[in-house]
Amino acid sequence: MDVKDDTGEDDLLPRLHASLLEGLPAEALLTDPGVTASYATDMAAFCAAGTPAAVALPRTVEQVQHVLRTATALRVPVVPQGARTGLSGAANASDGCILLSLVKMDRILEINTVDRTAVVEPGVVNAVLSRAVADRGLFYPPDPSSWEQCTIGGNIGTASGGLCCVKYGVTAEYVLGLDVVLADGRLLRTGRSTAKGVAGYDLTRLFVGSEGSLGVVVRAVLGLRPAPPRQLALAAEFPSAAAACAAVCAVMEAGLTPSLLELMDRTTVRAVNALGKIGLPETTEALLLAAFDTPHAPEELAAVGELCRAAGATAVVPAEDEAESELLLKARRMSLTALDALRPATMIDDVCVPRSRLAEMLDGTAAIARAYDLLIGVCAHAGDGNTHPVVCFDPADEDETRRARESFDEIMALGLALGGTITGEHGVGVLKKEWLARELGPVGLEMQRAVKRAFDPLGLLNPGKLF
Repeated sequence: MDVKDDTGEDDLLPRLHASLLEGLPAEALLTDPGVTASYATDMAAFCAAGTPAAVALPRTVEQVQHVLRTATALRVPVVPQGARTGLSGAANASDGCILLSLVKMDRILEINTVDRTAVVEPGVVNAVLSRAVADRGLFYPPDPSSWEQCTIGGNIGTASGGLCCVKYGVTAEYVLGLDVVLADGRLLRTGRSTAKGVAGYDLTRLFVGSEGSLGVVVRAVLGLRPAPPRQLALAAEFPSAAAACAAVCAVMEAGLTPSLLELMDRTTVRAVNALGKIGLPETTEALLLAAFDTPHAPEELAAVGELCRAAGATAVVPAEDEAESELLLKARRMSLTALDALRPATMIDDVCVPRSRLAEMLDGTAAIARAYDLLIGVCAHAGDGNTHPVVCFDPADEDETRRARESFDEIMALGLALGGTITGEHGVGVLKKEWLARELGPVGLEMQRAVKRAFDPLGLLNPGKLF
């Protein structure tokens, strides 16, 4: 959408800037094209981005409302943004849009130790919240790998997951209520602050994962848990990905509940070692990390170790203490960054399959890498069946770039064929629009578009994303 008024005249841009400044302080509006261009994309590859008309950096709900009212009056699209650590292009600019960055709304408004809730603004960084509630003896479980940079608003927008989802679930499990500014500037309050509540449709869940296409989250009520004991972990080496996946299935079938159950293939292990000098075993074909945060963690880890050996593990190494456990978790968190360092560019897939099909997913991904002659490393939230195949390539090589894109699509097709989903936690954005339509089917897509029209009849909120 170009910034022009209904008569086709090109005077809308100065009018837009002037109108925005009626409700924003000067420092909260960026209009220099060289500056606004730096806000135009998130971290996804192969995702087109337009040229924004302005970047708004509000600090209050009223300022967000003013931006949305102005946008509606002038028919200008709005793209909400957090820290732009996303991997699907969901925060990418549209031509002529207002980029609405919520990073300045970064206050923790309340931590309630009785109700076990936190009330936060959308720009609060995940790790900052996690540490703040830990100081009060509480625990906010969702922990994406980018937790030191990503914001709660972005986590809500993309329904983020993390390393501990196998036990604690994803962001959606912890969002109790939201304040949302709608496209026309009205303020909607959804959900609750109580432990229970089933009044009306669950609009809160509708906004979680909507990628800013239905409204702009300006306040969130989050559920917390009592702080668990510190995790203890082990690492198990396997001669094949299939053997490691068999161990994952055995752990889950045995009724054990690890706080973490993660897998790294050989390519990923070597990349992590090269980047962080961690000293992981490079002879392994698959490294499985398991952790427990219970009072009986040593006994539970021992049980996991036996199941790993029965599945064919060549070595099982429990961490000797919390510090060694933390080193293993640090290695896993480094995976995507380490793989990104192998080649000039990466495409990070996010396919989730039933745990029982995980081995087929990993073996199929390896076959795709061979067929396309590409380096593809895989790290996975194995306990969830959520895989992250990372296609490494050189964008300066036209043929390799083509093969990278085609292999990415092949991996998503494989996931759907195995009864999975095209995204477990990264969202759809621009990157997976075509694949969302395939997964939902025509009736599902029609209903999703109807919901979008109900909340955003003019189609101004994050246009071109999702569908």
